[in-house]
Amino acid sequence: MSFNRREFVKFLGGSTLALGPLSLTSCQQKTGALKGIDFSSKDEFILAEGFEYDLLISFQDKISDKDTFGSNNDYTCPVAINDSEVILWVNHEYPDLLVGSQWSEGIERTKEMIDQERYTVGGSLLHLKKEQKIWKLVFNSPYNRRLNGNTEIPLISERPIEGKKTAIGTFANCAGGITPWKTILTCEENFHNYYGDRTFPEGKKVESILEWDKFYDYPPEHYGWVVEVNPMSGAAKKLTALGRFSHECATCIPTKDGRVAVYSGDDKNDEFLYKFLSDKGDSLEKGELFVANIAEGQWISLSWEKQDILKKTFKDQTDVLIHCREAGRLLGATPLDRPEDIEINPATGDVFVCLTNNKKRGNMHGSILKISESGSDHSSMSFKASDFLVGGESFSCPDNMAFDKAGNLWFATDISGGSMNKPPYSKFKNNGLFYVEMKGANAGEVIQIASAPKDAELTGLSFSPDGETMFLSVQHPGEKSKNLKSLTSHWPRGGESIPLSSVIQIRGPLLKG
Repeated sequence: MSFNRREFVKFLGGSTLALGPLSLTSCQQKTGALKGIDFSSKDEFILAEGFEYDLLISFQDKISDKDTFGSNNDYTCPVAINDSEVILWVNHEYPDLLVGSQWSEGIERTKEMIDQERYTVGGSLLHLKKEQKIWKLVFNSPYNRRLNGNTEIPLISERPIEGKKTAIGTFANCAGGITPWKTILTCEENFHNYYGDRTFPEGKKVESILEWDKFYDYPPEHYGWVVEVNPMSGAAKKLTALGRFSHECATCIPTKDGRVAVYSGDDKNDEFLYKFLSDKGDSLEKGELFVANIAEGQWISLSWEKQDILKKTFKDQTDVLIHCREAGRLLGATPLDRPEDIEINPATGDVFVCLTNNKKRGNMHGSILKISESGSDHSSMSFKASDFLVGGESFSCPDNMAFDKAGNLWFATDISGGSMNKPPYSKFKNNGLFYVEMKGANAGEVIQIASAPKDAELTGLSFSPDGETMFLSVQHPGEKSKNLKSLTSHWPRGGESIPLSSVIQIRGPLLKG
């Protein structure tokens, strides 16, 4: 069973906070003394009145004498060292094909190009120190390090995968999460673009887009996992128990019985929402994976031992985990409209899921889905689903979210570069950052706080431990440029400079300790 937006709202009884008076246009947006901004198509990072930002780091900046900051930064997550120092994890989702290897269609791919790209992806660990309200990189800190497409990472699985217990590299790192024991979870999303994939059950090779497999014969099954990273040491491992698919995020919360629940979406049209329940409260290496049937409000076990149809189709649990999409479809999981980031309301425990869009089903603008677990228990096997916000009026294509220290919701949008400033997205102009109060007279009102530069996506929202700073990734400005002589953006340096994905830090009236 699949839903477009109209069918889904009807299925839920037609009730949504985003319809009617709460779907305000940008020029109407204000909460008390706070006034939002209008939609903008300018090649600038624009903030609402009272807010300010500083550039933290950009692609190719040095973090030490031996390493540089990677490309297309996405998810960010600060881990406190003390009151004024953090280690900031930053995902690097895919190579900067404009600035890095200068790749384009029709150009013969070389090993040198691909080696360059393999280094720029993965993630960065950055030691930051706060000085007079501004966070600064501690250059050459022993905490500064890179994980990339060359890093050897153990596969935590019940048996070897394609004959190996170690994978080479992590890439396609989109969003992520943080465990209760303060390790980072970074998620491999569109892994198939690098070493291809294989069809199931035929095992026919699907060719990659970036042609890394032209020079490196690594199994596709080694990618598409959640990777756990120790921010202090950089040690990493791939957690196969959480399943293999285009992971957008891995959002953790302790359960009432002392375990950990991890929520993750598969960012592709008509794919599924997943929940993992750990066996132990301090490890994600073993546990049980479930997939959501939204129509029935049920979590369905993906256990090979429990499901006869899985026993008939797959050879063991590892095989199920490698082929989560096929297993979920066999068990009647509900296809969704690109489930992306997931965050948990700290006040209620409700699970919020960005459903970005599903153009082929007529859902152009997406929504934010709310999952309320039975008994407010994240180990529950049943839940209620409802729309929290529906796109199309005040925003379009929600992607990443975060709750601040006051419990209010922030989210960023991802209208694709090819669709931005074109119908039906014309009125929204560039992508933006939005704020939603969760209680009080203005609860549910959507306010635009920032507008991105041309072609860029805002992503990776996170907050410093004191709550006074938002870290935000400005990803792929100028990505629709045809070449280096015909640039659509010059952000962040302006003039005739090359556009660079960067992490910024924002301060303002809503960001208080």
